[in-house]
Amino acid sequence: MPDIYAAITELDRETQGRLAELIEARAADPRQRAMLEAYLTELEFPPAAHVLEIGCGTGAVTRALARWPGVARAVGVDPSEVFLAKARSLASDLPQLSFLQGDGRRLPLDAGTFDVVVLHTTLCHIPAPESLLAEARRVLRTGGWLAVFEADYATATVALGDHDPLEGCIHAFRENYVHDPWLVRRLPRLLDAAGFEPRPMRSHGYVEAAVAGYMLTCIARGADVLLQAGRIGSDSARALEAEAQRRSQAGTWFGHIAYASLLARKR
Repeated sequence: MPDIYAAITELDRETQGRLAELIEARAADPRQRAMLEAYLTELEFPPAAHVLEIGCGTGAVTRALARWPGVARAVGVDPSEVFLAKARSLASDLPQLSFLQGDGRRLPLDAGTFDVVVLHTTLCHIPAPESLLAEARRVLRTGGWLAVFEADYATATVALGDHDPLEGCIHAFRENYVHDPWLVRRLPRLLDAAGFEPRPMRSHGYVEAAVAGYMLTCIARGADVLLQAGRIGSDSARALEAEAQRRSQAGTWFGHIAYASLLARKR
């Protein structure tokens, strides 16, 4: 199945609205916020920096960038007007922040106008990541920074042992919500080929132990994918979600995704 985010503008507004809520819920997770702050702290923001986030969704990361010390202007770009409407409503108190509708592979922005470009869980949804990296490089000033943060979705698991029935939901989630679950392993080569000088990659572990969090939504979305594809019936789909809830309530839940960040300078 195709990555749902790669065709976000083709979805009905109700579905996009539900995804917007999920994006905000993930961003509010303390562990997700800690990973964001960890790699932003390593960036060298110049004074009065102009910063761009491509694929900003509802603007959670762009809001953090707008509040970051030394940032004078932050811009978020996303193809979904539904996402952007929510982004604007949540950023009404940040005059230094603006949002534009657009495709990251064809940015409506002038060349060499930004000091930092951020791709936060964006590249894995792009069928042609090289074209997006080329645009990121185009709008960056010489010596400007690119920050890429991605989940290594090939590592995502909730399994408590062999043949765990919930693992099928994770596989289905990957099939329908991620274009390239192996992208992290190619990031250094991709950035080097795009004209950047990458720094060493940094690993970030995301673990949910005992009580479920964000990954509970992965189970629900994966179960829906299996149901819509006719691979299971509605009773089985609801039973899988109920089992995930039971494990969380019983304190036996486990979930894990490895993340990675990579900072690079424009040559």
